Amino acid sequence: MNLDIITSPLLAPVRHGFFGREGGASSGIFAGLNCGQGSTDQAEAVTINRQRVAQAMDVPPGALLGIHQVHSADVIVVEDPAAPRARADAMVTRVPGIALSVLTADCQPVLFADAEAGVIGAAHAGWRGTLNGVLEATVGAMETLGARASRIHAVIGPTISQRAYEVGPEFMDDVLAEDPQAARHFARGTGDRLLFDLPGYGLQRLRNAGIGEAEWTRHCTYSTPARFFSYRRSVHAREADYGRLIAAIRL
Repeated sequence: MNLDIITSPLLAPVRHGFFGREGGASSGIFAGLNCGQGSTDQAEAVTINRQRVAQAMDVPPGALLGIHQVHSADVIVVEDPAAPRARADAMVTRVPGIALSVLTADCQPVLFADAEAGVIGAAHAGWRGTLNGVLEATVGAMETLGARASRIHAVIGPTISQRAYEVGPEFMDDVLAEDPQAARHFARGTGDRLLFDLPGYGLQRLRNAGIGEAEWTRHCTYSTPARFFSYRRSVHAREADYGRLIAAIRL
């Protein structure tokens, strides 16, 4: 079993990983490490995949925690790994031995750490969640646990890149109506189409939040089918469903 795990020096020495699709038990359109319990993949395969991620993170399977993601700016503070799965898009904790995880398939998986304070976070940040402030909310929740924004490092993992993220003019209008500063993250495409830089926008929001350092790993989910799942690619291929990538972090 060889898992494809992307890490960043920015989060060291905190254990973390952005997992690609290699090394999983799923097959067909889900081939590889599909960790989406809400997908139509075989439940047994998803369970095996999540067990492999838990092993890589050196936690029991029950300590690999997730949330019911709803494209919100809601953040939960995790203190008890046995608590029911909440509807939210980010988690923070200062409890050792708990792996916080988020699932993505083009949206941004963002991992946070203030190693000095011993506080970590994980966020699922699509365009709507980013616009609504999920990244800033995660920083704020970490601060309630003793983190300091200037010490927090954040890394955006594999996500859809600007060259693959074509949108219409109404999308740009909706975004700019709420955040005019986002204008710099749109580029002209073909005809009236535009190209949106989601990770660039995420980095802007993180830096405006005053954190110490932030980076994107520069991996595009859409453009690398052998390595990553992509919702948008599955739509273009007229596939019935799609796999979900997992990103995790633990103290």
